Amino acid sequence: MERGDPDETGRLSDDLDGLDPEDPEVQAFAAHRDRMQRPNSEATVEGMLRGVDDFAQSVNRADGHRRLVAVGVVVLILLGVLFTIWNAVAFMFTTFLG
Repeated sequence: MERGDPDETGRLSDDLDGLDPEDPEVQAFAAHRDRMQRPNSEATVEGMLRGVDDFAQSVNRADGHRRLVAVGVVVLILLGVLFTIWNAVAFMFTTFLG
């Protein structure tokens, strides 16, 4: 079972009693409830990666201008990372060779 898949034996039988476990909307709602109830400690690497994974999954579900804005945010983050790496490499070269 992958992360985010509904667990028909426990969660669907208790929390979503009377709903069809094969219905995609019920499965999506159950996955949403899992994300909401999951402890999310941002102080750990696992918590930070979980946040990135949630962001990537939500971008994949987005359409239109929301997807464009999310892709723009990712591009800006990558440009910031590249700028920081460029400055660090330039600082090292000027320190050690100049």
